[in-house]
Amino acid sequence: MEITEFVETLRLDGGLLADAAEQAGPDAPIPSCPEWRIRDLVTHVGRVHRWAAEFVTQPVDHRTGGPAEAPDMADDELVPWLRDGHHRLVVALHTAPQDLETWAFLPAPSPLAFWARRQAHETSVHRVDAQQAAGSALTPLPSAFAADGIDELLAGIHSMDRSRLRTDTPKTLRVRATDTADAEWTVSLSDGVPATVRTAGPAPEAPRPEPAAPVDCTIEGPAEEIYLALWNRLPWDGLKVTGDDALIALWRERGGI
Repeated sequence: MEITEFVETLRLDGGLLADAAEQAGPDAPIPSCPEWRIRDLVTHVGRVHRWAAEFVTQPVDHRTGGPAEAPDMADDELVPWLRDGHHRLVVALHTAPQDLETWAFLPAPSPLAFWARRQAHETSVHRVDAQQAAGSALTPLPSAFAADGIDELLAGIHSMDRSRLRTDTPKTLRVRATDTADAEWTVSLSDGVPATVRTAGPAPEAPRPEPAAPVDCTIEGPAEEIYLALWNRLPWDGLKVTGDDALIALWRERGGI
C-alpha cells in the first residue's frame, strides 16, 4: 500500500473513532479490554497520536521516551482533545517530506512509511473498540489494508523480542486470507522469537498450487476477519481452523500487544 492510502485510512478511522467515542460516552466499557472504559481508550489514542506526530515533525535518530501523559480533562473535553491530536498527526504525515529521517521501531521502506502504516493500524483497531463500545456496526475495512495489518502483526510486531508467542515444543501456524492475492503467512513458533515468512498464495478463486509443507494449524478466512481475530477484537468462529486448535488458545492467551 502507498503512504497516501495509509494516511487516508488513518484520517477516516480517526474520525469514526471519535464519533463512536462521543456516542458511547466516557464510562462505556471496551468489550475487548474489560478493564478499560472509553475514557481510557480516548486518552491512550490521543497520547499515541501526539507521540507519533512528534517523531514526524521533530525527527530524531533514537527513541526519546514514550507518549507524554494526557492533561487533566473534564469528560466533555476528551473527544475534542482526541480530534485535535488526530488532526495534528494526519497533517504531519501528509506534509512530511518523502525522505524524512526519523526513528522507527520496525523495518519499513522509509520512516515515513513506517509511521503512516503503524498509526493507520493503531487507529483502525481502536476504532473497532470504540464502535463495539457504542454498540455500532463495524465499518468494513478494505481487504488489502486488513491483509497488510496481518503482515505487520505477524512479520513485524511478533518478530520482536517482546512477543510472548512462545512454545516449549516447536509448532508451525499457517494464516491464509482467502479474499486477497498473495496473502499467506507461515509462522514458526518455538521458545524463541516467532519467525514469519510471507508466501505467495494464489489469487482468490484460483486453483490451489501443490500442497505446501505440512503445518500444525491453518487459519483461513477473509482478511478483515483474520485481522480482527488476531487482534482479539472478533471471535474465531467465522474462520476455518484446521489442525491443532491449541495454537488458537495460545494466541488468545499470549497474542495481545
